[in-house]
Amino acid sequence: MQHGLEFLSRLVFVLGVCSGGCGVVSVLAIDRFLIDKYRCSSRGRGEGGLGVAPLPSTNIAQFFCMNGLFHCGVGAVQQEWQQIKSESLRKITHTLAMKNEEISNFICTLKQSLDNLEANSNRVQEDLESECSSLHAVLDEMKENMLTRIKQERASRTYELQSQLSACSKALESSEELLEMANQTLCSSETDGFTQAAKDIKDSVTMAPAFRLSLKAKASDNMSHLMVDFSQEREMLQGLKFLPVPATPEIQVSECQVCDNTVTVVWSLPEPDSKIDHYILEHRRTNHEGPPRIREDYPWMVVEGIREMEHTLTGLRFDTRYLTFRVRACNKAVAGEFSEPVTLETHAFTFKLDAASAHQNLKVEDLSVEWDSSGGKIQDIRKDKNRTNSPMHSPARSALMSPKRAPTARPGRDRFTAESYTVLADTVIDAGQQYWEVRFDKESKAFAVGVALRSLGRFDQLGKSSASWCIHLNNWLQQSLTAKHNNKARTLDCPIPNSIGVYINYDEGILSFYNAKTKQLMHTFKTKFQQPVIPAFMVWNGSFSVVTGLQVPSVVQSGQRKNSGTSSSNASLN
Repeated sequence: MQHGLEFLSRLVFVLGVCSGGCGVVSVLAIDRFLIDKYRCSSRGRGEGGLGVAPLPSTNIAQFFCMNGLFHCGVGAVQQEWQQIKSESLRKITHTLAMKNEEISNFICTLKQSLDNLEANSNRVQEDLESECSSLHAVLDEMKENMLTRIKQERASRTYELQSQLSACSKALESSEELLEMANQTLCSSETDGFTQAAKDIKDSVTMAPAFRLSLKAKASDNMSHLMVDFSQEREMLQGLKFLPVPATPEIQVSECQVCDNTVTVVWSLPEPDSKIDHYILEHRRTNHEGPPRIREDYPWMVVEGIREMEHTLTGLRFDTRYLTFRVRACNKAVAGEFSEPVTLETHAFTFKLDAASAHQNLKVEDLSVEWDSSGGKIQDIRKDKNRTNSPMHSPARSALMSPKRAPTARPGRDRFTAESYTVLADTVIDAGQQYWEVRFDKESKAFAVGVALRSLGRFDQLGKSSASWCIHLNNWLQQSLTAKHNNKARTLDCPIPNSIGVYINYDEGILSFYNAKTKQLMHTFKTKFQQPVIPAFMVWNGSFSVVTGLQVPSVVQSGQRKNSGTSSSNASLN
């Protein structure tokens, strides 16, 4: 039987490789392969075949049994073969579904591209017509202004020349009259009045307008100073063309970094471009690996005015599995095309608070909890016989993977009661390294943060049983900060921070608490977790809020590596 299974496994593997390496094996291909091998081997064992007897009417199960590949009954082989067929069909179905989804997404992308092409074409056409109309308007205005100046210049010079012409005409007429009078006097034979007449003519000529006129034209008839030559401008107009669009950048995935809830994105251009003014970077949260989908749950976030070919986003909260990035270059006039989107994985621990587990006096809203002395003003949690109780499906073990969301509270448990003012998270931890922070009211009468086993009782207070580990703040009577486990306490000699960071390495059995701001280590539990644990919180007469979606800080990881070889000073609490 085992020999036959190995043969089938190898056969499936070989045919899977031959089918293109896609991991999908065609059952018909296996059947065809066996039939061909059967036919080839029917010539006899000495010709390189399988060495089987000619059984042309047998089925696959009988084929294996009768040729000694399985040492069991035909029914068992048929069942095994049916399982292989079913598994192959499931792989084919899964691959086909994934391909259909990929094609559907691509069809949506093409349709969106067609719509965008139509809209963008109309927009640039309208822009071109508008710009040309503006040029025409400027030319018309310039033409009108220049024609007006020519008309004004002509009118002014015409007036000057007409005035001068009129004055000269009158002077000429007066001069001709005097000349006529002088000629008559000269021709007269009378001598008695000649002397007086000559004297009168002399006086008239002296006062005649002809002798006071300037015989130089007051205005020129030359209008060359108003001539135009638009050959240069004409060349400029003929050189009009579409704006130069910047080249499309390419994001360098190998140089991008994701660390400490910070992402550094690096990109490059196909060739240097001194006209690039700035870059626009867009990023979007997503739970889907691969190209962006048309219908995403989260919008693009825009970062503008980037001068360098890299940018660092800080203070991010990784509440999705991936971040998708794209970038484009801009010059003074226009923006280029977006780069191909790049999806970076963002490992982080994300959970919510399980309101169904909360004490009646705790008001739970999202990741915030407030003490409510009146009780009952928390969310209306329906209780019915068929409700799904919390926590807990676990993730597969992996070095730095985030635990998966699980149903709320333990099977069959009710909310915490009595003096256990506790609320649990909705996600268990059974592998890897995780980190989260909690900000709390330092005036709270009591506050605790830590982890607990699923077996934590509804009356159990954090740290007072073997099922929980915590840091406990007490402001009742006198202020104290202690580490608690199994009803044992150790007073901590450190300032009380405004927020606490919780680090857990489940595989190594390490639970550490830090000042979230300074990353100063406050306390470390070293144990061996026998069961999955859950983030747990307690508050009395106060409030707190949880921050999730955080990666393990580098300084915390570095400190843990340094302390890995040292013995625990907290062994008495473990």
